[in-house]
This record gives sequence, C-alpha cells and structure tokens, in this order.
Amino acid sequence: MTAKTDFQPAWTEKPPAKKSYRSVFKWGSPDEFKHPSHAWYQMLKDTFGMTDADFETPRFEGNEPVTIDQKIRLTDKQIGHITDIAGKRNVAVDDFSRVKYSHGKTIDEAMELRRQMVRDVPDIVVHPRNKKDVAGIVAFANKEKIPVYVYGGGSSVTFGLRTPKGGIMLVMSTHMNKLLVVNDINQTAVVQPGMMGPAYEAALNSAPEKFNAARRYTCGHFPQSFEYSSVGGWVVTLGSGQASSYYGDAYDLVLSQEYVTPAGNFKTLDFPATATGPKINDMMKGSEGAFGVLVELTMKIFRYMPENRQRFSFMFPSWDAAVAASREITQAEFGMPAVYRISDPEETEVGLKLYGIHGTPVDTVVSLRGYKPMERCLCLGTTEGEKGFARHVRDQVARICKSNGAMTLTGFAMKLWEKTRYKEPYMREDLMDYGIIIDTVESGVTWDNLHRLHQGVRAYIKKRPETICMTHASHFYPQGTNLYFIFILRMVDLDEYQEFHKGIIEAILQHGGSISHHHGVGKLFAPFMEKHLGREQMDILRALKNHFDPNQIMNPGGHLGL
Repeated sequence: MTAKTDFQPAWTEKPPAKKSYRSVFKWGSPDEFKHPSHAWYQMLKDTFGMTDADFETPRFEGNEPVTIDQKIRLTDKQIGHITDIAGKRNVAVDDFSRVKYSHGKTIDEAMELRRQMVRDVPDIVVHPRNKKDVAGIVAFANKEKIPVYVYGGGSSVTFGLRTPKGGIMLVMSTHMNKLLVVNDINQTAVVQPGMMGPAYEAALNSAPEKFNAARRYTCGHFPQSFEYSSVGGWVVTLGSGQASSYYGDAYDLVLSQEYVTPAGNFKTLDFPATATGPKINDMMKGSEGAFGVLVELTMKIFRYMPENRQRFSFMFPSWDAAVAASREITQAEFGMPAVYRISDPEETEVGLKLYGIHGTPVDTVVSLRGYKPMERCLCLGTTEGEKGFARHVRDQVARICKSNGAMTLTGFAMKLWEKTRYKEPYMREDLMDYGIIIDTVESGVTWDNLHRLHQGVRAYIKKRPETICMTHASHFYPQGTNLYFIFILRMVDLDEYQEFHKGIIEAILQHGGSISHHHGVGKLFAPFMEKHLGREQMDILRALKNHFDPNQIMNPGGHLGL
C-alpha cells in the first residue's frame, strides 16, 4: 500500500470503558493522552520498516470488560470476619476489583491484559480506614495463615502487586491518605502512606492555611510517577525523585516509620541521628511489604521557594565530556543542582524530536557550531534553595559545563522538558496499540564503572536489530550516578519479550551495575537478588523476614527474592 503523506494514525482519544482491561493497564488519568509527535512517528516507521498501513488498525486494545474465573479460596466465615473489621463498604470480591488492585504497570502485565489474560488475583480487596483496621486484619490473617498484600498508588513496574498466593489485598490510598501534622520547628511532616504525590505536595505548599504553619513547604520528591504514586510507596520501594540530587532519595527523606507486622507493631524513633546500634528504621526502608504494613511516616520537608528556581540546559560535544563535567559538579562541593540530567547521543537525538527541536533553527545553529548528531549530548537541570545559593550553584554548573566544551541552550530546553515530564509515559498505550514496546530498566553505578556499564548494556540491546536504546543519568552522588535505559522495539510475543528483558538484567550484572536503582525489586527482579547481593546478605534479609513474618503471610511468592 502506498504511504499517505497526510496520514495520521487513529491514536485513541477516548477514555477506556469502565471496568475494562484497558482501564486497568492504561497509564495515568483515564481521559489524558499524549501522542507521538510527527517526528517520532516518522522515526518509528523508519526504524521498524513500517508504513502508514501498519498504523491503520490497532490490535489487542483490551477494551473488553474484565471477567475472571478464579474462585475465591477464603471461606464465608473468614470473609465475614474481615468485613466485620473493615466495614462492608470497604470490602470487595468482584472481578474488576480483584484484577485492578493486583496489577501494576509493567509491559508484561499490559501485554497479558490486552489479551484478557489474568495470572493472579487476591481473594478479597480491603480498603482499611485506619491503623486499627490494618492491625486487626493482619492479626487475623496471621492466625488463619492468609496471605496479605499491599496496594498504594498502583504504579509498580516490578510485579510489586502480583498475588500468586491469593489472600487479602490492602488498598492504602482509599482512606489512609492524609497529611496529619506539619511540624515547623523540626521541619517534618507526619503523613499516612496512601497519600498520593500531588495531594501531599499541595498540602505542604498550603501549610500556613491548612496547618497554621509559619512557612510553605515542599516534599522534594518528584518521580515520573509522581501523580500516581503514594508517599508510602516511595519509601517501601526506595524510590528516587527527579530532584533527588539536591533533596535526596526516599531513603534520605524518611525519619520514622510505623509498621503493623505479624510479630508485633512498632514505630521507629524520629531523632535525626542516634548511636544506638543498627537502625530498625533503615532495615524497614525498601521492605516492599514483605515484613509488614507501613501505616504512618514522619518525613523531612523543605522550604518551598519556587521563585528562586534557576533553569539551565547545555549541549555537550560528547558523552565523555558530559560524564566528566557531571562528576566534577557532584564532587566540587559547592552544592548540588536539584534536577540534573545528561542524555547520551541516541537519547539526545530522540529527545530533540520529542521536544520539537529537531530540524528547527535552534537545531541548525547547534549543528553548525560543531555539535554533531549522534555525538552531542543534552544536559538539563535546575537549582533550588535560597536565592543566592541557587544562583551560585547555577553559575558553578555553567562554569564546569563550559570548561568541558558545552554550549548553553539557556533554560529553553529545560522548560520544554518540564512541560512533558509527567506525560511521556502516556505514549506507551499508543505504541502498544500497534505492536511497539517502550520500556525501561535502571541501574546504580560508580563513576569508575559508568562507561563499561553504559557500553555493555547498550551493546546487548542494540544487538537486536531495529531497536532504539536511549540512556540518561538523572540521580547524582559524589561517588556515582544511575543509568536509565529506555528501549523501543517492535514485538508482540510475550515470551520473546521476557527473554529479551532478562538478557538486559544479566548484562547489567555482568558489567557491574545494580539490578535496580529506584524502581524497587518486586517479583520481577527477585530471581537476581542472590546473585546480586550474595548468599550472606540474603540470609540476613531472610532472618528479618522470619522474625517479622514467621508464617510467611506478608507479600509471599518470592518478593525481594525471599
């Protein structure tokens, strides 16, 4: 068929039908969409040898209503007892609830649900109202040896919500979603784990009106999943926000946690530092529901001063130059940028198309100045804090970037990125409608091993013909950073995809990276945990598991490799 020059794919603009499979796997808001730009569409056709004809009819859209045939394994008496604890309105056993609250946002889950394939579901979904409900349910489940799983915002990309043993799914975001205390003196906030990112940030920004606080505050944590992830989820998965280089990872932000576990309930101390042995608070961070249920947090908060934010963007002549400048910025001890990102050459070119810069006069000027396509690297960032500090950090970043051959793009490219930073995942559904997968893996790495890891993982991904591989670093420390690999490929076979994905993780391990930097472990990376950490460290985690959860009811099924 001859390509039509004015052809536009019929990208979906309708919200998914209620209680359909698509309503479960679609990213974000039901009525929000972001479609590939014309440049992206042309890139996809060129890369995968596709024509307009390939984009005329979407397939495997998943618009069918959710129905399952998995029987409920709990007895009527057990369900009745749970209902007595949480209240009838907070208990569900319908097909849609069981599917919705046991699925996250992995490509695998989306591929299955598009074909009406449902692997595992809980027997019952419970929306606890408070700590008392959680404690009662966990105690009963422990006595009856009923598995318990926890759902926060539902944005897991690690099979974090799979329920291979059935049992109870606790949904924390329905009721346990409030900011309870803002402490001006300590600059802390006490928050329930099910509070979603935007609500938490809005409440902190409005602290004077809502809590009679002296100042407005910010949480400092803005992952790409910010709009659809919960505060508790950030901590139990060791998440990292886009401004982490200044504010810190979720690990750094949580001062105290309160847990309900089968072995007993406790709240860790909220001192900024103590010398009283290994900290239980640290042991619970990243536990992903395997030890107990997180029911309350005390978090660090920061002064909200958006008027002081300074934006910058640069173009480096090469990846080597971008990495060298970034290491100097993190180690020079003048302070840290908040958002700071460097894209490798392939991601830079794809990004210029995404942001609408490719082929514009700006792109022409950059090229004429010697920054060549597939060699040049884009850098984006902001500085925050007190006005003089923010300007000082910006100036120091500019000095180091320019000394490494970069040219300034002012704050223009950064502003474009800010407009779309939460919207890019929406393109996933458009692409998958036509048999194209876009997925990610990320890894922590030290500076002295960065290039080896980057080259090794890219070599594995690019070994597959007609595959796009973009890489950036976006969370920075004096000792290293992360590498975030985004790959786009045409594939519809789930087994083939899983084998390819497994190979990427093995390539990361082979080249000295961590199996996860901020996505967590879940059941997706669990099989690699012992190889990554070693038997001795895994035995320590198993000992903690056996203490907190002797009957193995908390998130069973191999979560965290336990």
